[in-house]
Order: sequence, then C-alpha cells, then structure tokens
Amino acid sequence: MIAALDADRPAIEAFLKQHIATSMFPLSNLRRFGMAGGHARAMRFWLRWQAGWLTDVLGVSQEGIVFPQCPTGCWGDAKVILQGRNVKGILGDATQVAGLRAVLALSGDPGLDEIEPLYALSLNDLVVPDVTGFRLVPLEDAPRKLVVGWRRAYLQEVMPMPGEDLAMTAVKDIVGYISADTHRVLYDGTTPVAMTGFNAVLPEAVQIGGVYTPPALRGRGQARRAVALHLAQARASGVETASLFAASPQACTAYEAIGFRRMGDFRILIYQAPQVIYG
Repeated sequence: MIAALDADRPAIEAFLKQHIATSMFPLSNLRRFGMAGGHARAMRFWLRWQAGWLTDVLGVSQEGIVFPQCPTGCWGDAKVILQGRNVKGILGDATQVAGLRAVLALSGDPGLDEIEPLYALSLNDLVVPDVTGFRLVPLEDAPRKLVVGWRRAYLQEVMPMPGEDLAMTAVKDIVGYISADTHRVLYDGTTPVAMTGFNAVLPEAVQIGGVYTPPALRGRGQARRAVALHLAQARASGVETASLFAASPQACTAYEAIGFRRMGDFRILIYQAPQVIYG
C-alpha cells in the first residue's frame, strides 16, 4: 500500500462511496476535515492498487482511529503502515476489524468493544408510521437540561467508557450537536419523548446515531417515529440513503419497521489508552 496524495482524493471518495454503509465515518471526516491535518478527525489514507484499480483503502484519523476498507484483507501491508503509531481504536466492518486486530496483536483492554447489526435503507423505501400529533424540533429548541440528561443516560446504557466523565461528555456532545444541527427531539403534543440524530452527514447519505427514548416511554414506537421523520426531512433535502448500527433487538425491530434491512455487522473497538503498534 502507498500513501495517498491530495490528487488521489477523488478516487478515495469514489471507492468509499462503493462501500458507503461501512465508510460513513472516514468519508464524512474526509469531507469535513480533509487530509492536511490540523484537526483530530483529519484523515490520512494508504491505498492498494491492482491493474490500475483501487482495491483497498486504509484510513487513519489524526487522533488515531483506524478505518479499514480493505476487501482483499491486506492486513500485512496495514501492519507495516501502522508500525510505531498510536492506535486509539478501529471502526468498520466487523470481519475486517477482527482481521486487522489479530494481525496487529492488540493486547490492551478496550474500553469499548461492540459488534452491532448493520442496517441500510434507500430513502425511496422509507416507511413513515402514523405520526399524528407528533412533531420534530431542533435540538436547540428543546430543554437543555433534559436533553443533556438523555445524552448522559444514552452514554451510560449504550457506550460506557471506563473512567469517562459522562456528565461532561454529555454536555460537550449536546453543544456539538446543536452547533452542527444534526439532532432533533420528538414531541408528542407539548411533551418531548425521544431524541434522534445523525452522527455522520453527507449530501447523499446520513448515518443515524444517538437515538434515545427514556425507559418509561419505550415500547410505544417513539424511536421509529423520530427516526422516520428525521429521515423524511433528509430525503426532502436530497439525501438518498441512510445507514445505522443497532444497539439492541428492540432497536432492530424499530428500524426494520421503517424499511431498514440488515447487511452485516459493524464493530466499534476503542481503547482506554492508545496502543503502540510494534513489528
């Protein structure tokens, strides 16, 4: 594999779009933060070409998150590239993450290691349930204390990281979501009942993340209403496809009800302390 140049960016984007359901994070990072550095999520890429065709792309963010999109399984090449680097985590197709992790011989204790069902949907096939009496509002228009509390509860339930200050992280996340205008709150009349959002956004695709319904309100279809209404808004702005990884069987049922179909598994592997890759 060879280091990518800025001139390779169109080829990288085209390749990642061919695998968009498992490439939303690196593709979104590339579009927002580029390849020149200067931001934790700025990207560097290494490419494998065969007979003039791009076959594999290994992306690494400046903060040390690795995003393998390597269908040929060129893990030996990837290890050479990563030697001496600090790796904070690996995100992507579950099989590819497992293959890369094994070759890198990562032995540290991951703070988060989740394999979740991966779903995709063409928004032409979106099924919007009955939303009579419901409406979505921008996150900034919802009670700040309430949504910060919801976010903290979400982190505790779905993405607990040992040693993390969940209260501080929740506040930081909500401020970021408001700034990026990526999240919405579902109201039943005048009562907020659920939160939904996009954790990666492109003009043509979105990735759903951070969906939360308080335990006392679950089992009433609130999450599917929130997600469906948000996706309908995205479709109206020109977005064509959506993807997500589901955190529970109940979430799978909710997403399948609005048209999502399973297409594999996504793995999130994040280490408490960065791991140094040795030869």
